[in-house]
This record gives sequence, structure tokens and C-alpha cells, in this order.
Amino acid sequence: MRSVAVVALASTLSLSALPALAHHSASPFDSSKTITLSGVVKDFEYTNPHSWLVIDVMDSDGRVSTWSFESQGPAFLVRIGILKSDLTPGTSVTVTGHPMRDGTHAASFMKAVRADGKVFGMGRGGARPTPKPG
Repeated sequence: MRSVAVVALASTLSLSALPALAHHSASPFDSSKTITLSGVVKDFEYTNPHSWLVIDVMDSDGRVSTWSFESQGPAFLVRIGILKSDLTPGTSVTVTGHPMRDGTHAASFMKAVRADGKVFGMGRGGARPTPKPG
């Protein structure tokens, strides 16, 4: 009887760990480096489990490259005051983040500053917008 209880307990504990295993770490990003790029919002994929801010960046030769910045899901972004409507396609923006280690045109999102000066940040690398009262 004791062995059945041990097996049941072990099974329960192993199943509770599955969600943690499914989530990836931030290891693809190089937190020792920070990049800041200016461009135009191409898309703001406001989705779970992670949102992506996609911008087109023009270099000095006029070539456009697309960069993607990974952020938290919509529920977290709403809590800190970042709405999908804040970063619509065509919006000029300067974005700061930790770049991918492998050189891919992607980074973790730290903050974005619109052309009108409004700052949207995750807290560590930039100021969070003040949540609306109510």
C-alpha cells in the first residue's frame, strides 16, 4: 500500500512540473549587451505567451531590415499600461532591448519611445508608463 502512495505522489509531482518545462528561458538573449534601434512599427503581435513588437529599421544606405522584440503577454502588458493601440503599424519608435546571442535580428524588449516622447517600458531598462486610474 505504501508503494502505491509513493507512486501516486511521484506522478503528481512530475505532472505539476510540466508547465515549467514548456516555458523557455531568456538564454538566447545577451543581457550583457543593449541595443537601441529607431524605425517604424510594422506589427505589434499582442499575443500569448509572448508579444512581439516588429519594426522596420532603415540603415544609412537606405536598406531596411526587420527587427522583432519579444515581450510579455497581453495580460502583463495591460497591467503596466502598454496597450496594442499604443504601438500601431506606421508609428515611429525607438526600441531598446537585449539582442539575440546568435545575431538574429531580434531582442528582448526593454523599452520603446514613440516620436511624441511617450515611453513604454518593462521597468528594468526604462520607465513604465503610469497606469490609468480607475
